[in-house]
Amino acid sequence: MKQLFAAFCLTVFSLLAQAQSRGLPDFTELVEKQGPAVVNISTTQSSRGNGRGAHPFPFDEDDPMFEFFRRFIPRQPGVPGVPGMPGEPREFQSRSLGSGFIVSADGYILTNAHVVDAADEILVRLTDKRELKARVIGADKRSDVALIKIEATSLPTVRFGDPNVLKVGEWVVAIGSPFGFDNSVTAGIVSAKGRSLPQENYVPFIQTDVAVNPGNSGGPLFNLQGEVVGINSQIYSRSGGFMGISFAIPIDVAMDVQAQLRASGKVSRGRIGVVIQEVSKELAESFGLSKATGAVVNAVESGGPADKAGVEAGDVILKFDDKTVNSSSDLPRIVAATRPGSKVKLQLWRKGASREVSVVVGEIPEEKLASSTTGSGRPAERAANRLGLVVSELTAEQKRELKLKHGLLIDDVRGNAARAELRPGDVLLAIISRGTSTELSSAEQFNKLLLALDKSANVTLLVRRGELQTFVTIKGLPDRNGE
Repeated sequence: MKQLFAAFCLTVFSLLAQAQSRGLPDFTELVEKQGPAVVNISTTQSSRGNGRGAHPFPFDEDDPMFEFFRRFIPRQPGVPGVPGMPGEPREFQSRSLGSGFIVSADGYILTNAHVVDAADEILVRLTDKRELKARVIGADKRSDVALIKIEATSLPTVRFGDPNVLKVGEWVVAIGSPFGFDNSVTAGIVSAKGRSLPQENYVPFIQTDVAVNPGNSGGPLFNLQGEVVGINSQIYSRSGGFMGISFAIPIDVAMDVQAQLRASGKVSRGRIGVVIQEVSKELAESFGLSKATGAVVNAVESGGPADKAGVEAGDVILKFDDKTVNSSSDLPRIVAATRPGSKVKLQLWRKGASREVSVVVGEIPEEKLASSTTGSGRPAERAANRLGLVVSELTAEQKRELKLKHGLLIDDVRGNAARAELRPGDVLLAIISRGTSTELSSAEQFNKLLLALDKSANVTLLVRRGELQTFVTIKGLPDRNGE
């Protein structure tokens, strides 16, 4: 009996040890095998500044914190023309630090585009203490991915994993050079996937709680199998330091970019020429959709791919090339990843029914400048309609200037309409309710349409502001007597 009891106890202790081991992963083997492929990147940029006034920070230019503060704190004006005083022009060098990882034994290295942006000299330090100069093969600011090259052979390289099979809650590890501390290791979990960030339309970021700080940028994010699943790129912070939220570029996105950079030095992305917005619950109800999904087309570029395919303002794009568009942020990424010149199918929702069109994908130009026009509001003393809007028909000159065939100019905004952020000078093009869209051509027609709606109806307006169009939803209507 004693022997059986002893055996039972050993089994229990073994199971507890295994459970504890599963709950607290050991990263030592991962770091030992993959750490040598992670590099420190330092860059130097020469520029003309105004003496001390060019960088009033409590750090020397050699300090890793100098570049961080230089990027986020505006430079102070100096006193020009006074020798020895701030404002005296002089040459100075700014230095910045980042991380990267070796993707091929002959010296190709992936990092962030912002790490090497405008650098005059790039120095790569390996874990064996060798320091080698690097050249930029190509950098893509839209994805923040850069490919650089050092002259070396037989270098250690990373292994790549599939970020699509990452699960929220899974352990991940970052290796990099925060504040210049080489090969620093931090760990955490995947907090979310497919995150969209402001001004970042082409990357479905991996959100983690891994500690990432200035100098970590461009370093790899590993899964527990020691495979790179992302490039650490950004942090969310109110203090400038880590606050528990960091973002990584999925490695499949980065590898597609680097393949194009290696082949041609630039990245080609698809476009169809539409302005879109999110489908809210209220918009879905107005369009007759069963759920809030897809991307609403606010405007279609004249002569662009979508225009040639027959896409119209007010359409909701539900699928692109058989890929479901769950939210408006999905569409730019899906379209951008499509090879220009490809002919793909679009599933649209228009006037309460689904339809399909074919579009030939265009190419995003390197840089496109947008011009804008301004509408001038006019004071109005007339009574407002049921929405709280005072409107007037567009004059022939205004139609010609705005290149419109119909529409109503908002002269004054009151009541619910003010809360919906409508402004004098906006042009109303159409009203949508209960799945029906009606173009607006006269104030009388608009007011009659409003009076015909019941109090609980949500009204969606297609609004032209400058060169852009957007949908604005106003929840509920006052009684027909205005109360």
